[in-house]
Amino acid sequence: MDPKELKDAISNLEKNLEGKSADALKVEVKALKDSIDTEIKSLLEKAGETSQKQIKELRDLSDAQQKHLDNLDVRIKGGVASIDSKADPLVELITKNHEEIGLVAKRKTVYLETKTVGNMTLSASLTGDQPRTFADKVATLPNQILNFHELIGTINIGNGTYTFPRRTTSEPTGALNTVQTEGSDKNQVDYDLSMIDVNTDFIAGFCVYSKKMANNLPFLESFLPGELRRSYFDGENYIFNALLASGATASTQVITGKNKIEMLLNEIATLEGTNYDVNTIVVTPADYWSILAIEKSTGAGYGLPGIVTLDGGTLRINGIALRRANWVTANKYFVGDFSTMKKVVTEGLSLQFSTEDEDNFRKNNITARIEAQVGLAIHRPDAIIKGDFTAT
Repeated sequence: MDPKELKDAISNLEKNLEGKSADALKVEVKALKDSIDTEIKSLLEKAGETSQKQIKELRDLSDAQQKHLDNLDVRIKGGVASIDSKADPLVELITKNHEEIGLVAKRKTVYLETKTVGNMTLSASLTGDQPRTFADKVATLPNQILNFHELIGTINIGNGTYTFPRRTTSEPTGALNTVQTEGSDKNQVDYDLSMIDVNTDFIAGFCVYSKKMANNLPFLESFLPGELRRSYFDGENYIFNALLASGATASTQVITGKNKIEMLLNEIATLEGTNYDVNTIVVTPADYWSILAIEKSTGAGYGLPGIVTLDGGTLRINGIALRRANWVTANKYFVGDFSTMKKVVTEGLSLQFSTEDEDNFRKNNITARIEAQVGLAIHRPDAIIKGDFTAT
């Protein structure tokens, strides 16, 4: 090994020390040491036979080794490494662990401390976010417990107005209560009719979202139709409830001293007194459950009257279903023959998507629209009673 080879070998050792483990460091140091020792031994054995040139090579070899170690701020003093720690991080590492490096040469295992050791945590040891698992379904709001249209029938028409005749007055009371006297006139009766128009209108809404959003969120395809449908029925329930509240017959009973069951029984009796067959009672969920919690008497525990039954989760008063709906106004109720009402449909519920709405094409947007052209026909307003549990 000539001086150039030694210089290259030591230079390579310096580069190879970076990032090496103790075992790898041990291999690198030993290999260079063995190479140098072998070369020096060979030259010494030939010293007696060599010329001054060979002795010079030995001196140059020793000088080259010492010069490169000096560049690393390493001094060989009595076989112990003394290192100036003001050098670069590699020198600091050697300074801190010079004894361990010496042990490596003696084939002993050492551990070099390269940083302060601590427990690994996400906040201390992780850059960026931890891996995620994404659900493919949105945790959305629930649908209405009961939609208005579920209580009534439907009439489909081919235009925008549904017209029906309604009898408005009755014959004189008891007009036919007497038998005809021989030779006298029969009793005469007459009936008045009114033509009632129900105009259908659009209940509609839309939302606009980007094409990129649709591509990046695959669940949007199934999420939006369900949400738009739920929003539509929220609107239809609100509108139909308002129409019924303004069209139904107001309760006339005195509620003082009555509980909610007794109040509803009075409304049933009133309607049956005019020959209507009551088939539905609608209240808020709060009133529904408060009815279930009615006590036999104060402190005597719960106990519904015998005519009130809970059948398969449906509360019934004398067999009449008591339905709960969140579109009913707080403390209000409807009692009546719901077969006398119809949902009138000119155009059924439809959901459409378009990229041609306004500037959607240029902005890469999509418009989703839901709509229906409908109306509510209350054929007999006197067949439905609207009441208030808190009325005075």
